[in-house]
Amino acid sequence: MLRWGRALRPPKRGGTPGGSPAPGGAPDRPLRTAAPLSSDIFRELRPGLSRLGQILKDQLPVSGGGWGGWTPPGTPPGPRPPEEADVVVVGGGVVGWSVAYWLKALEGRRHGMRVLVVERDPTYSRASTVLSVGGIRQQFSLLENIRMSRFSASFLRNINEHLGVPNEPPIDIQFQPSGYLFLAPPQSAARLEATVQLQREEGVQVALLSPTQLKAKFPWIDTEDVAVASYGFVTSAEDTMPPWAPAPMTARIKYVHIHMPDSLEYQPVACAIVVNAAGAWAGELLEAAGLPGGLAQPPLPIQPRKRYVFSWHCPDGPGFSCPLLVDTTGAYFRRDGIAGNYLGGMSPPEEEEPDPGDLSVDHDFFQERVWPRLARRVPAFASLRPRGSWAGYYDHNAFDRNGVLGPHPKLENLFLAAGFSGHGLQHAPAAGRAVAELVVKGRYESLDLRRLGWRFAEGEPLEEDGVV
Repeated sequence: MLRWGRALRPPKRGGTPGGSPAPGGAPDRPLRTAAPLSSDIFRELRPGLSRLGQILKDQLPVSGGGWGGWTPPGTPPGPRPPEEADVVVVGGGVVGWSVAYWLKALEGRRHGMRVLVVERDPTYSRASTVLSVGGIRQQFSLLENIRMSRFSASFLRNINEHLGVPNEPPIDIQFQPSGYLFLAPPQSAARLEATVQLQREEGVQVALLSPTQLKAKFPWIDTEDVAVASYGFVTSAEDTMPPWAPAPMTARIKYVHIHMPDSLEYQPVACAIVVNAAGAWAGELLEAAGLPGGLAQPPLPIQPRKRYVFSWHCPDGPGFSCPLLVDTTGAYFRRDGIAGNYLGGMSPPEEEEPDPGDLSVDHDFFQERVWPRLARRVPAFASLRPRGSWAGYYDHNAFDRNGVLGPHPKLENLFLAAGFSGHGLQHAPAAGRAVAELVVKGRYESLDLRRLGWRFAEGEPLEEDGVV
């Protein structure tokens, strides 16, 4: 049993099967009269009965999901999920909605697949998607991450071809392709150079800059302790990969139980496929599902990690060409618009991870850890003026900090799309397409992401150097 929040697909208002609903949703019944009524009387009664029926339907609560009838007393307000769905996507962030979009885009016939997206925070006030820094890059050391970024870059550049609505203004996602700039100290220079070579083999436009070249291109940088820099540009590409069919499984999920808001009630939804795209809570979701011991081992090692984002103003800071810079110390920042505003932060050491129980911000972390590093690298930041801050969640994969995509090894109809460890926003278009291909076609077609599947029993982590 999987439990989560609120169904985000608006249910249909409906009545009894096979006909339109009568007032209150009750089935129509013939009138019994002592004597036949003339057609003139029916013509006179029909307008009044119609008005009465509409008044009753407007005043009486009607349950959704296609059942019709009254809503029982004590039932929480708002839409209810349907009784059945072909695919239930648990998690309505950018990854979950990407899965849903691609499922519908790849279905064989229009309106052929019933997809339900469930999100427990419909306001998105705590959602990682809207609380992220919003960067996208191709500078990774793992082949699969590079290819997902290139696919996603293509999707974002051509987003109106996918999500545009005829006769509506074009979608503007305010995409600013300013690139990423990674700085490496002497002890990490060789590894960065090898990574750049791999990226170039995949078609990534990335340049290696010496300290002299770095200073010439970005005069505002202090190049002390920098041996080499990697400067990337946002390009796009699409790849075609060989087919693959998932291995046989051992059990199935028959129902997803959705916790109704402001209620103790759980609404069961029968389904054929479940996609766990619950982000930071993907591991907790499987733990709460009450799986038998054999099906729950090894556990999914995805957990929430709290990350702070700070904003500041510095009129003398880097100009319009400022990339998203990742310092040798792990601190990072990017330009936020063109008015001298910036966003940035830094991941804390493992032993100092903050409590993820809430989204409060430790402002001393900026004063004592982040700001000194920023001012050392960019002297103009010594006089910056803090503006604000917030906190969000990384869906941290404690095994190797890479995404987990594909089928669960022991649950035949459960697919995973989580654990991106800070890269979910930029990899969502590719990840959603990949999972949808597995569901609809039984194999990967656009990108070969088999290595990102369930890999925890073998104990072989995938190394990724570019985790910020």
